[in-house]
Amino acid sequence: MTTTAETGLIAASDGEQLYFAMSQNWIIFTHDDDFVILHQSGFIMHAGIIYCAQNRRSIGEILKSLILIWEILEPEEMRYQLEVF
Repeated sequence: MTTTAETGLIAASDGEQLYFAMSQNWIIFTHDDDFVILHQSGFIMHAGIIYCAQNRRSIGEILKSLILIWEILEPEEMRYQLEVF
């Protein structure tokens, strides 16, 4: 797992972040509604997006959900998919 800051993309657009993540075959976890909108537009390819509205779940609940997704889904199954919790 890595962060946007660690990849040097803190000032990058959402589209640039999705493109970079796709090039690394990384799934993005976010609280940002804009990624949901980008996914729904159908114009952006991505390796997968996992979205959780901010302040809706505790850190523990988020981690449990992420671990469950990791255990159940293969990376190929997440490609172009949006998981919301």
